[in-house]
Amino acid sequence: MHDIASLGAFLRDRRKRLDPAALGFPATRRRTPGLRREEVAQRANISPGWYTWLEQGRGGAPSADVLNRIAAGLMLTEPEREHLFMLGLGRPPEVRYQAVDGVSPRLQRVLDAFEVSPAIIKTATWDVVAWNRPAAAILTDYGAMPAKDRNILRMMFSDARAKNAQEDWLTVARYVVGAVRADSVRAGASEEIARLVDELSATSPEFEALWRDNDVSSHADGVKRLRHPHLGLLQLEFSAFAVDGRPELAMMVYNPASTADADLIRAYLARRSDARTRAGA
Repeated sequence: MHDIASLGAFLRDRRKRLDPAALGFPATRRRTPGLRREEVAQRANISPGWYTWLEQGRGGAPSADVLNRIAAGLMLTEPEREHLFMLGLGRPPEVRYQAVDGVSPRLQRVLDAFEVSPAIIKTATWDVVAWNRPAAAILTDYGAMPAKDRNILRMMFSDARAKNAQEDWLTVARYVVGAVRADSVRAGASEEIARLVDELSATSPEFEALWRDNDVSSHADGVKRLRHPHLGLLQLEFSAFAVDGRPELAMMVYNPASTADADLIRAYLARRSDARTRAGA
């Protein structure tokens, strides 16, 4: 159920937080801080009278389109936009997928805190947008790849090294295809994933067959057995975590399944670090 009275109070509060000068409006002779109602209406491309009624709790339930325009006009964050919809329509907004190029320094520091556990941040279409040092050494050197090639689904079917690294490639590939299908739909990225599906279907009969199966899978946790070119067979327990406030992102952490695996990775990372130090000396 919508709550028009609370909606009006929320709109007033967010309107008063905006800086008129920063948005191109004159800041002189204002009795109260923030934008005027007609200025918000102008930014949202709606009637000033209609916006005023919403703030005063006199209007009926606004449409989703109106709420989206108001959210843009008030420069609301995604959690604030969701709250706006809950007040105005009694439901969250439809999912909108947003492409991601990278992560915040704070989130990168979370990845870097894992000393021997490879960890990555991936999008709903399984593009890898951040990783730590163990991930580059054990999984894939993502930094050496063009950004467009850092897609796990594409690597599974187009990169011979990624394919050969899997002890049971078919099981892993089937799992990844099902998880990508579920994640992309959940995040509203159907259009984005359709382009990748068309590309891989044209180049990989194996992918086309798996995609036709319409399997859907979850990637919450599991075990990955990986053939590393220098360390041999490694066993990693993986877990997936949602990134708070970023529904289009997920963090995956691969913990060594045994002390022996951890010791192998730790020693390998130390050797790589020593080699880089000598090369720079």
